[in-house]
Amino acid sequence: MKIRIDKCPTCGSPRIKLVTRTLHETFKGEDYTVPDVTFYECPACGERAYDIEAMDKFEAHSPAYRKRRRKKAAAS
Repeated sequence: MKIRIDKCPTCGSPRIKLVTRTLHETFKGEDYTVPDVTFYECPACGERAYDIEAMDKFEAHSPAYRKRRRKKAAAS
């Protein structure tokens, strides 16, 4: 984790915490799972903050990036 957040960027709460979870999301009606994502989450307002490593995990699992993954694989 390369970022450090001491207060929530949305509500200003100092209770924001670093957590690791498996996330279950939906994109255009298609469910997908992103395993073991580490991110900051605010218990006061629900805000989530992701670093580049977490976003890379989303990109690897989300159907939103499927076309991009296919292009990368074809170029390799």
